[in-house]
Amino acid sequence: MAGEPAVTELTPAAKSPAAFAPFDFSQPPDIDGFSRLPADRDETVKEKFLRKTKENPFVPIGCLGTAGALAFGLRAFNQGKTRQSQLMMRGRIFAQGFTVVAIIAGVFITAVKAKQ
Repeated sequence: MAGEPAVTELTPAAKSPAAFAPFDFSQPPDIDGFSRLPADRDETVKEKFLRKTKENPFVPIGCLGTAGALAFGLRAFNQGKTRQSQLMMRGRIFAQGFTVVAIIAGVFITAVKAKQ
């Protein structure tokens, strides 16, 4: 028995993986250069959608245009109208491009407003 290594007992707190965590999971992480804005209250999905639509109305317009062109294009394809189907698919690509440009412009405008 003299040659056997000593076995130490681990306490239940030492066995749990949370005991070895480098930070507290119950609190948000502290990131240098980032400060959270104080929220007066939580907003619902509908309120957030309306706020974002008012900030940049071109994004929902582009999304609706994309969905409309896709729907009409698929309907024309189903009816065998290949020419109209191709035109609608090209319109869908245009609407998608419009939406992407609107998103990029909105991000740029928001970044410029934040610096002022």
